[in-house]
Amino acid sequence: MTIETTTTGVLALILIMSLVTLVTRFGGVFIMSYVRISPRIESFINTMASSVLIAIIVPMAFGGDAGALAALMVTGVAMLAIKKPLPAIAAGILAAAFVRYFF
Repeated sequence: MTIETTTTGVLALILIMSLVTLVTRFGGVFIMSYVRISPRIESFINTMASSVLIAIIVPMAFGGDAGALAALMVTGVAMLAIKKPLPAIAAGILAAAFVRYFF
């Protein structure tokens, strides 16, 4: 199946992607409304979030450029120092921008 990349085709693709996103998000909430949240399930959900984050970060640490490595290092150090995620992430973004702009 192909969709032309005209204005109508692009709008159709955006609509299809929006519907798929909504169905998956609402579907997950709907299905979980029938599941009793036991301590074991709660532990799984909390651990799953960490594993997704690690799955995103590890390839970037091994295959990223100097900006990515600077962002990881600065974010990690800032998180250990100030223990607040938003400023740590902002510092990492600034470090990546600095390295990529000047080096």
